[in-house]
Amino acid sequence: MKKEKIVEEGYNKIALNYHSERNKFESIIELRQFTELLTSGAKILDVGCGAGVPVTKYLVDEGFSVIGIDISEEMLSLAKKHVPKGEFLKADMSEMDFLDDSFDGIVSFYAIIHLPREKHAFLFKKFRRILKPRGIMLIGLGSSESEDTGEYFGTKMFWSHYSAEQSLELVKDAGFEIIFEEVLERGGERHYWILAKANQ
Repeated sequence: MKKEKIVEEGYNKIALNYHSERNKFESIIELRQFTELLTSGAKILDVGCGAGVPVTKYLVDEGFSVIGIDISEEMLSLAKKHVPKGEFLKADMSEMDFLDDSFDGIVSFYAIIHLPREKHAFLFKKFRRILKPRGIMLIGLGSSESEDTGEYFGTKMFWSHYSAEQSLELVKDAGFEIIFEEVLERGGERHYWILAKANQ
C-alpha cells in the first residue's frame, strides 16, 4: 500500500478520537511568533490542517484568510464544522497545485512527519514557490532520523523524517532564510520547529 494511503485511511478512521486527544498539543507561542511577522488579513495556507483546531481556528480568529488542506476527508469534515470561516480542500501536500506567490504565510503542524522523507526537499521547494517573496513559513518536523509504520490510536500509521540537521539544510536549500529553529517539547512529544522567511 502507498505510504500516503496508510496515512489517509488511518486518519479517516481515528478523526474524532485523534481530535479529542490532540487538543492538548499547544503551540501558541510558535503561532504568535509566526503571526507577528505577517500583516493584517494575510493569506495563509495550513498544510495538514486536520480538524482545524487549534491552528486554523486561531489564524482565522486573528483575522487572517486561511486555506486548509488535508489528506483525510473525515478530518476536513470536522474542520469545516469547527472553522466555518476557513476554506478547506482535500489534497496530498506533495501534489497540491497552487500558483506561484499565492500565499503570505504557510504553516504545517504534525503533518510533514507523515510524508515520505524522500519527498521533503521537493515539498519545501514547493512551499517556496507558492509563497510570496519574504513570505513566512512555520513547520514542525521530526526531531531525529526515523521511518516507521506502526499502531496509532488503534490503527496503522506511517511516519518519516530526517534528522533536524538534515531538515534544516533542505529548508535552506529550498530558498529560505532561517528566523528560528529548535527542537521543542510540546504535549510530551519532541518536534523540530523551523520559522523561516522566503528569500527574495
